[in-house]
Amino acid sequence: MNERVETGDSYWMRTASLPSFEPLREEAEADVVVVGSGIAGLSTAWELARAGRDVMVLEADRAAGGVTGHTTGKLTALHTAAYHGLREKHGDDAARRYAASQSAALRHVVDTAGELGIDCALERRPALTYCEGADGVEALRAEAEAARAAGLDASFVTDSGLPFPVAGAVRVEDQAQFHPLAYLGGLVDAIVARGGRIHERTRVTGLDEDGGDDPRPCRLTTDTGAGVSARHVVLATHHPVFDRALLAARLTQHRDLVVAGAVPARLDPEGMYITKEGGKRSVRTTPLPDGTRLLIVTGEVFQPGTGQDTEAGYARLEEWAGRHFPGFALSHRWAAQDNAATDDLPLIGRMPGRGGNVYVATGFAGWGMTGGALAGTIVAALVGGGADPWDGLYDPGRVGSVLRTAPALAKAQWDTAKHAVKDRLDSLGDATEAVRGLRRGGGTVVRAGGKPCAVHRDDDGGLHAVSAVCTHMGCVVAFNPAERTWECPCHGSRFGTDGRLLQGPALQPLERMDPGELEPDEPPQPGEG
Repeated sequence: MNERVETGDSYWMRTASLPSFEPLREEAEADVVVVGSGIAGLSTAWELARAGRDVMVLEADRAAGGVTGHTTGKLTALHTAAYHGLREKHGDDAARRYAASQSAALRHVVDTAGELGIDCALERRPALTYCEGADGVEALRAEAEAARAAGLDASFVTDSGLPFPVAGAVRVEDQAQFHPLAYLGGLVDAIVARGGRIHERTRVTGLDEDGGDDPRPCRLTTDTGAGVSARHVVLATHHPVFDRALLAARLTQHRDLVVAGAVPARLDPEGMYITKEGGKRSVRTTPLPDGTRLLIVTGEVFQPGTGQDTEAGYARLEEWAGRHFPGFALSHRWAAQDNAATDDLPLIGRMPGRGGNVYVATGFAGWGMTGGALAGTIVAALVGGGADPWDGLYDPGRVGSVLRTAPALAKAQWDTAKHAVKDRLDSLGDATEAVRGLRRGGGTVVRAGGKPCAVHRDDDGGLHAVSAVCTHMGCVVAFNPAERTWECPCHGSRFGTDGRLLQGPALQPLERMDPGELEPDEPPQPGEG
């Protein structure tokens, strides 16, 4: 592993140029408040602004810096091997509507980029789901047939642009790849030009809908002390906050590692590729200013908060990229987090259990570029009093598909309960001994004063201690060594080593604890660990 390349911001974040916006400082009103500024939030805000709505976007950190800022930026309706499963679980009509809606979202992004003149390195490319082993061929043949039946221009092929042989692949033509943050930068400019307001570093901490006859019945409170009254609220926060409907029970979390580096243009595979084999490998490129291509490889999927050896995962990805693409020079590495609904369909529309004017967009299962654009068109139609253009396929309040996939839902709930309860009861071992053996840059969870305590030793040997109990629903966090973060295994909340909240659905940081009583008598000397 190249030690000079640290885990951090994505290539998109390092090369995008988005304007900065001030936090919300005073009381405000809006027709619609969009909470979250990823592709789902900004697509929704743009659709509403262009329709003449008074829109405000509230972002807890920096615009587009969350999940969308760490994506691979694929625009495709071929979602690995989704269509055979959709036919089995939901029927032919649902599979056709899924293909049509995702394809429409792809076209909408391409058309919007053209309409607004956004230079986002958009390239039309085929998308392929492949396998190297012969045992995966029949499943891909079935997927190709299901995708064709759903309306995609799909075929089963045995060749590709990859620099190694494949046993088979599903190929769909005329898909696209782009620079996602360059695209969102164009949306931001267009939203502001239409009178939309955007506030960064403004975390929404409360939502009250008891406005009675008030034309703006929703009241949002924020961590800046200022509030907003609105007619409609859109929760585009990746994992839904203010979740009265318990949508969290229908979502599973996963995290992918990403490595990127330059390769000669002649090695460009001229397509977007993905396989489930080997812990998943997803491949695409994007143009670099010097005429070479940036190769982006994603994989090594894991559930956040389970103590995965992320450094080893990065090493495997880098080795794979170098072996298949000679000359690969690692320059960036980051991680992406996604969630998926247990019935394999995103949740887009009115939030169940609310008053009918709160909307949610989540559960894109790693395909948020089309999913987020699709969410914008669906939510904008509903806010405007129109019908869902896809006839409720993604309705968060759907019942039938949830019942048909009850085993997956039960497993998700059991996994959450296991981490919330069992992890608390398991012995965490002696704090002094565990801390004594803690290496620089490492982290461990111990029991201190009868409570789970998350302890990190920094590069200088100093200790930092915070509560290991996630502030969302009380699960016990685990350490991610590559990113040096504490992560919750239940719903994916992420925290810095100082307890700072990095990613929800949690709304509060981890409580800080005094590391003094954990410090061994003889801390590691310089060079140890």
